[in-house]
Amino acid sequence: MSENSSENFGKVDLTNCDREPIHRLGAIQPFGFLLVVSSDWMVARASANLEHFVGIACDEIIGQPVSRVISGKTMHTLRNRLSIMRGPDVVERLFGIELSEGGPLFDIAIHMSDEQVVIEAEPSQEGAQGGSPVSIRSMMGRLDQAETLEAFFREGARQARALTGFDRVMVYRFDESGAGEVVAEAARAGIGSFLGLHYPASDIPVQARALYTRNLFRIIADIDAVNVPLVPEIDAHGRSLDLSMSILRSVSPIHIEYLKNMGVGASLSISIVVDGKLWGLFACHHYSARLPSFERRTTSELFGQMFASRLESRERRLALEFETKARQIADRLLTSVADNASLLDDPSWLIDALADAIPADGIGVWINGRSALNGITPSQAEFGELVRVLNRNSAGRVFSTDSIAETWPGTMSGDIVAGLIAIPISRSPRDYVVLFRQEIVRSVRWAGDPHKPVEYGPNGPRLTPRKSFETWSELVRQHSQPFSAAERRVAETIRVTLIEVVLRLTDEANAVRQQANERQELLIAELNHRVRNILSLISGLIRQSRGTTDSTDEFIGHLEGRVQALSRAHDQITRDHWAPAPLRALLQAEAAAYLGPNAARIIMNGPEVLLAPQAFSISALVFHELVTNSAKYGSLCDSGTVGVDWHKDDAGNLVIHWRESDGPPVKQPTRQGFGTTIIRRSIPYELGGQADVRYEPEGLEAHFLIPEKFATFADGAVSLLPEQSLQSAKAILETIKDRPLDGLDILLVEDNLIIAMDGEDIFLQLGAHSVSLAPNVSNALAVIDNRKFDLAVLDVHLGEETSIAVAERLAAKGVPLILATGYGEGVSQAYGALGANLLQKPYTIESVASALSRIAPIAKS
Repeated sequence: MSENSSENFGKVDLTNCDREPIHRLGAIQPFGFLLVVSSDWMVARASANLEHFVGIACDEIIGQPVSRVISGKTMHTLRNRLSIMRGPDVVERLFGIELSEGGPLFDIAIHMSDEQVVIEAEPSQEGAQGGSPVSIRSMMGRLDQAETLEAFFREGARQARALTGFDRVMVYRFDESGAGEVVAEAARAGIGSFLGLHYPASDIPVQARALYTRNLFRIIADIDAVNVPLVPEIDAHGRSLDLSMSILRSVSPIHIEYLKNMGVGASLSISIVVDGKLWGLFACHHYSARLPSFERRTTSELFGQMFASRLESRERRLALEFETKARQIADRLLTSVADNASLLDDPSWLIDALADAIPADGIGVWINGRSALNGITPSQAEFGELVRVLNRNSAGRVFSTDSIAETWPGTMSGDIVAGLIAIPISRSPRDYVVLFRQEIVRSVRWAGDPHKPVEYGPNGPRLTPRKSFETWSELVRQHSQPFSAAERRVAETIRVTLIEVVLRLTDEANAVRQQANERQELLIAELNHRVRNILSLISGLIRQSRGTTDSTDEFIGHLEGRVQALSRAHDQITRDHWAPAPLRALLQAEAAAYLGPNAARIIMNGPEVLLAPQAFSISALVFHELVTNSAKYGSLCDSGTVGVDWHKDDAGNLVIHWRESDGPPVKQPTRQGFGTTIIRRSIPYELGGQADVRYEPEGLEAHFLIPEKFATFADGAVSLLPEQSLQSAKAILETIKDRPLDGLDILLVEDNLIIAMDGEDIFLQLGAHSVSLAPNVSNALAVIDNRKFDLAVLDVHLGEETSIAVAERLAAKGVPLILATGYGEGVSQAYGALGANLLQKPYTIESVASALSRIAPIAKS
C-alpha cells in the first residue's frame, strides 16, 4: 500500500491493501542483481548491489553497453533465448553461466518489461539440490495413486516439502470470494498445524492474486534482508519498473510485517492455476532464512504446473461423472413422464425422482398451486411467497443464490435455509422445482479477524496486519454452500427435459387419449369374448358330465376334477404371461394332484417340449381324464404303472404314447362316456391332431399327435417327478386326515355367495367349529369387532374394494391370514407385509390343506 496522508486517506478498509502497487516497488531482494537493457543493449537501470556481484558500480554502468558486464559468448546465448520467447509473461532461465570469461557461475533469468530486457542473476549454488525430470515423474506417479482429492492434496504437500526443504508446506485453496483455506499440510514436527484454518480474502489481496496467476513462483529468501533499490528509481517518463515477472522482486512492508507476526523467516509460493484461474497455492514457510537453488526452484515451479494439470483432470472427471449421473436421472425422468403424463401432476413423485440429481438439504415442488416439501425447507407459506418472488424476478430461467436474505430481503422469516436453485418446469412461469441448502451454521476457523479495525502502524496510516494468529470462530450467517457451475448445468438439463416433455405431452395428449380409449375398448371386447368362452366351456362340461355317473357325489367329483385341471393349466400358462408351458409340468401336476404319494408310478421319458397355451389347456383335460380313469379302473388302481413317452417325428410333430401295465385286465367299455369323448376327440377337433385309444388286455394304450405349430422342442431330457412333490402330496393327504381346523373359528370374506358356500363346506370338512361369512369390508369389520377368530381367509378383490383394511385389522389382532385370489403371484405387497399366505382360486380341500401346511400350527384363541 502506498503512503497516504491522514487528510486524503479517507475511509480505511481492506480494499486499501488491494490498491497497493506491489509490482512497482522499485527494489529487489539482495540475493541477486538486476540489469535493465534497452533494445540496443545499453544499460538503462541497475540494482544498487551490482558492484557486489560483478565489481562494477551501478552508476558506472548506466548508459553503457551491457557488454561491459556480460561477455560476448554469454550475450549470444541471451539473444538466442530472447528470440524464442513468445508472449508477455514468459521468463527464460539459464543455469551455470559465466558472465565474464573465467568468472564465477551465475543462474540467469531474462524477460521483457516495458519493452526492455530485464536480466536477473544470482550466484549458482554448486552441488545442485536436485530436481531432475526423473524425480518429477516419480512425484507424479505418487500423485496419480491417490484415490481421493484429500489424499491427492496431502501427497502434493508432502512432495512439495521434499522438493523445497521448507519447514511447512500448505495447499491453500481460494473460494469464490477470494478467502482461503488450508486443505492439506506437511510440516516439521513440533511447529503446530494450520490445517483447516480459513483466512479472509484481504490476506492475499486482489493484485497479489493477479500476480500469482501471471508469475507462478515467488520466493522471499529472508524477511530480515534489506531491499536493494533500482537506479534510477523512475525513468524519463516518471515510471518505476514493472517487476511483475521478476524473480528478485522485493516485498511489500505490510507483507513483511505479516510474516514476522507469524514468526516466519522465509516463504515460497507456487501457484496452482486450473483452467486459467488461480485455484490456490503451495504456501511454504521456513522459520529461518532459506534460499533453495535456482534450479531447485525451477523444478518446484514445474511440479506446481504438473500438479495443477493433474488436479484439473481430476476435477473435470469428477464434474463429468456428476453431470453424467445427473443426466441419467434426467433421462429416466423423461422416460417415466413420457410413459405416464400424470406423474407431472404429482409433486411427491417429482421430489423422489430428483432427490439425487443435485446435492441439497431439501426440495420443494410447486405445480398448479399445489406444493410438496421434503427435507430442510421453508414453511408452506414461505415457499408460496418464494414462488411468487421467482415469478416476478426470474421467470423462465434457472436461478440460484447462496443467500436468499441478501437477494430478496424479508422473504424468509427464519434462517433454516439460506440458498436455493430454482428450476422452472412449465412454459408459463408458475411451476417450479426448488432445491434448498441450509445455512452454514458451523464454526469457520479464521486465522484472525477479517473485519480488522483501522490502526496507525509502523508504515503509516494503514491497516496493520494482525499481531497474533490465535484462531477465533466466526459463525457464517445467511449463506449456504454456493451451487457450482456443473450443478447449474445439470439444473438447466432438468429444466429443458421437463419442459420438452410438457410440450410434447400437450401436443400428443388428445391422440394418446384416443389410443387409450381404443385399446380399452379392444381389451373389454377380448375379455368379454374370453369370459363367454370360459362360461360356455364350463356349461358344456356340466351338461356332458350329467348322466355319465350313478350318483350326485360322483358327478360333482368328476366335474370338480375337470374344472381343477383347467384351472391348473390356466395358472401354468398365465404365470409366464400366456407363454408356452412344459408338457412335463402338466403331467407332474396331474400326477401329484390325483395320485398323491403314488405319483411316481407315472414314468415319463422324452425331450423337453413346450406346448402353446391352447394346446396346453386341451392336453390338461385329456391327461386328467386318463389319470382319473387309470386311478379308478386301470393300472393305477392296483399296483401297476403308466409309461408316458414322447418324441418329435420327422415332420416336427409331437407324438405322445400312454401305456398302462401290470394292472387288472382291460375290457372294451360297453358305452362311451364324456371322459372317453374328451380323450378321443379333443386333440383332433381343437388342434387338428390325432388320437387313438386301444383297450389292450394287458393295459390301455393311447397315442396322440399334436401338430408342430403347437409344440416347441428344447435341449435336455425330461426328469421324473421331483421327490419333494411326492412328499408334498403325501403331506397334504396327511393334513386333510388330521383335520387341521379342528375346533377353530374361521372368518371367510368372499363377495360371491356360491364360492363362499363352497369354502364353508371345505373348512367344515377340515374340522372347523364355525365359519362366519362376510361379503364386503364393512360387514367383515363389524364381525371382527364382535367376535374372535382363529383364522381368516380373505378374497383380495371384493367388487370395487379390496380387503386390505380387513387384513390390517386382523393382523393387528394377531389372526393368521390366508389370501384367496385368482390373480396369481401379482398381489399387492401390502398383504405380504402383513404375513399373509396365498391360496389360488378356485380352491379345493387339497389346496386349502396345502396352504395350511405352509403356516405354523394354529392355536385356539
